[in-house]
Amino acid sequence: MSPRATLVTGASGMLGRRLVDALLERGERVVVLQRAATERDGCHVVVGDVADGALLARTVVEHEVATVFHLAAQTIAGVARAAPAETFATNVGGTVAVLEAARAGGVARTVVASTDKVYGADAAQPSTEDLALRAAAPYEASKAAADLIARSYWPAYGLPVAVARLTNLYGCGDRHASRLIPELVAASLGSRAPKVRSDGTPERDFLHVGDAVAACLALAGALDREDGGPSARGEAFNAGSGRPTSVREVVDTLGRVAGTPLDVVYDPTHATPGELGRQHVDIGKIERVCGWTPQVELEEGLRRTLEWYRATR
Repeated sequence: MSPRATLVTGASGMLGRRLVDALLERGERVVVLQRAATERDGCHVVVGDVADGALLARTVVEHEVATVFHLAAQTIAGVARAAPAETFATNVGGTVAVLEAARAGGVARTVVASTDKVYGADAAQPSTEDLALRAAAPYEASKAAADLIARSYWPAYGLPVAVARLTNLYGCGDRHASRLIPELVAASLGSRAPKVRSDGTPERDFLHVGDAVAACLALAGALDREDGGPSARGEAFNAGSGRPTSVREVVDTLGRVAGTPLDVVYDPTHATPGELGRQHVDIGKIERVCGWTPQVELEEGLRRTLEWYRATR
């Protein structure tokens, strides 16, 4: 990493907070973009909207930014369905604003966070990076558009950029109660029956936030490669656990970690429209190019998550 600054958008989210911590531990000079004017120890805080291109351009120049991790996004599928215009403005417009600021400022490496949901409902399993993006709902479509736009900046402008297609993140700091694992943990700590919006059979690829941080850092490092090995520039990379896990397996594992089985209320009538039955990704590409593999098994990840919620609730 360069001694120049590293800019993190979406630094208030679960992934953003852990990434900032990791960067500070490495001795990076970190600039964070966030909407609220709250202090962040060890960081310079820039307050504003990710779609504010002028603010981003000024930030990149004034702080001599060499690396950008673009994590800011509207990530809740239900919110995206209810407010598609706002979602596109943030997820697509915000990504364009970040890329333009990086291009104009000569940023050396840019990592853009995407999602495995860009593959759509009919994608082959496990999904590989060469599949067509067939998103068919506002959230998924917004991320697919941002994914395509980001990768175009390498062949079109020579901006060293890579896209991380992350699977279902979980871990310390996720306060979105609408998501599966925060709901299960909160119910376990509150001694109540958790409510799950499915019959328990859907399978997802769950990735601990610590592994997601390591994947983002590995991609940033691979953007510097000049040794003739495979390049990350202009490429998308899946980052997941490498295996599908059913909702019921998550429930049973958390109950085992908590020491008390969870008496779950399964309610598929409230499932998100268009929800997939099974989804996981192939992680061979990021292993080959970046040397990254997930390190946190589900049981250990859920144990860490439960301990964090217990300490902070």
